[in-house]
Amino acid sequence: MRVLDHEQWSWFLLESDGSLLLDVHVSHGPASATLLVALTDDERAAYDRDGRTAVIRLAADIQDSAPLAAASTSPYRSRDLTRTLGAEVTAAVAAWRAGGAPPPSAPA
Repeated sequence: MRVLDHEQWSWFLLESDGSLLLDVHVSHGPASATLLVALTDDERAAYDRDGRTAVIRLAADIQDSAPLAAASTSPYRSRDLTRTLGAEVTAAVAAWRAGGAPPPSAPA
């Protein structure tokens, strides 16, 4: 697993065995956490076509869907892979940072 891109305080885009994963910092009032989703074929096509603009849009959609709310109907909530892959994501981000991670990407 490796970090491909990130937006400081917002998200990390990672690659793992050919799949793209988006780890989004989600905050709703006093609650915050990350939500990790594998990009669908359509989301991957949007990324291939539009680059980080598509990732920024997807991260905003995830945040705006309120996946942390108790009564959430967010379509992203059921896609959350944090419990199964969260430790690997944390290790990949830590290794990336330890390896002299580049400064935050400029906004698209």
